[in-house]
Amino acid sequence: MIDKKIGFIGAGNMGGAIASGLIGSGVIDPKHIFVADLDVSKTETFAKMGCTVCENARALASLADVVILAVKPVAFPHVLGELSDVGVPLYISIAAGITIAHIKSYFKQDVRVVRVMPNTPALIGEGVTVVSSALPATAADEALACEIFSSVGRVERMNEHYMNAVVSVSGSSPAYVYMMIEAMADAAVADGIPREMAYRLAAQSVAGSARMVLETGLHPGDLKDQVCSPGGTTIKAVAELEANGFRNAIIKAMKACTKRANEITK
Repeated sequence: MIDKKIGFIGAGNMGGAIASGLIGSGVIDPKHIFVADLDVSKTETFAKMGCTVCENARALASLADVVILAVKPVAFPHVLGELSDVGVPLYISIAAGITIAHIKSYFKQDVRVVRVMPNTPALIGEGVTVVSSALPATAADEALACEIFSSVGRVERMNEHYMNAVVSVSGSSPAYVYMMIEAMADAAVADGIPREMAYRLAAQSVAGSARMVLETGLHPGDLKDQVCSPGGTTIKAVAELEANGFRNAIIKAMKACTKRANEITK
């Protein structure tokens, strides 16, 4: 069990997913979770779960041991302006493109900050989060961040220098996967498979394939080759994907994502 009081400034898609994931995993008592968001409909959901709703960021920071900054980058100047003279043991930021140094620049004291990049599958305990920190944050602070996010999925540690690339490979990538599932289902429907069944078949195939990579330790190319029989149906599909620039499209999309994260950083 996590015995810290954890506050979420922002209860949108990402902040809400992490908070809900923590509660669903049973590692924290909902009464130890504090939420602040301008959208009352979002905070009402957590109030019904037994969480404490705070009027604003400043009120939340005065109560929590850990404050998770889960607002969009554009809202950081306003939120951090409210918090500039409020000291809490630890701030954890999930914002894409916002560096630890930038966050610390808003405060009158040298606050402890851990930067993380999670993704929305945290809602069902299948997320992946990359964690990085810098002084004066301690090893214990980073370990606490890892404990919080490991309750909603896998955790990796990485130098902050690479965090904008992490945005493209894990933070934003669920969107790419959802698009692929939707396209696979559309093709199945065109071939006569009922829509809801098509979504289930496509989604489970993606989920199972991902687990094969994680659990076998085999190279994705080797696993792909195992499915491609000589002269068979799969190799025909793979050839068509290659002809239409499937892998190149993914690489370009991820490069564009990282570029945008770098732009936000600047």
